[in-house]
Amino acid sequence: MNVLAVTNLRKSFGGVAAVKDVSFAVAAGEMFALIGPNGAGKSTCFNMVGGQLPPDGGSVLLGQQEIAGISPRAICRLGVGRTFQITATFASMTARENVQLALMAHRRETGRWWRPASRFDAAGADALLTQVGLAGQAERATGVLAYGDLKRLELAIALAAAPRLLLMDEPTAGMAPRERVALMQLVRSIASERGLAVLFTEHDMDVVFGLADRIAVLARGELIATGDGEAIRADPQVRAIYLGTGQTSGGH
Repeated sequence: MNVLAVTNLRKSFGGVAAVKDVSFAVAAGEMFALIGPNGAGKSTCFNMVGGQLPPDGGSVLLGQQEIAGISPRAICRLGVGRTFQITATFASMTARENVQLALMAHRRETGRWWRPASRFDAAGADALLTQVGLAGQAERATGVLAYGDLKRLELAIALAAAPRLLLMDEPTAGMAPRERVALMQLVRSIASERGLAVLFTEHDMDVVFGLADRIAVLARGELIATGDGEAIRADPQVRAIYLGTGQTSGGH
């Protein structure tokens, strides 16, 4: 069953088409990668799905609900989690407190100023930290965590909202190669266990081809190919425009 269905999505900036009639779908439990060379339109497309940018046209369905053009907060409330290239955590709070705060936000408890995060559902926060491999880091201040652990914490924070769809914008940026694979293997395991649909952009082609169930390739704002890793590697247009150039990374 498709959790996300994007149809004929379009966006222009100053008359220049950044995304041109892009369509794809992501099923429950699926890891779906959106890749492409510099200027392909990946982040523009991604930000329209997440609500950071309103589309000029097209449809973004979350289940049966149209979410194109509504706010990121409203989209989050409907069951979409997101991680970013730069981690967003509170450095002075512990790992557990960061997750507790996310749980409070999900349950709309953050307006209760007399109830500090440290007293809110510690068991639920610890369960999420355990799931992402941070059980032993719960009481450490976020500011002293290793970068790879920060990425895992950000994943736990995103999962606190119990999303149906997880958006991950270059989730392994800045990580060592071994850490990259380990993080995305973890995401794949969680996606399978929870029936979570995952849409991610990624510059590391080993991660993409090793862990994505399907891949969509953008070039100059257009979708030029969609398929599994084998089909994408063999596609002559993809090889000519992207893989054949020797590029292993790309911008937005």
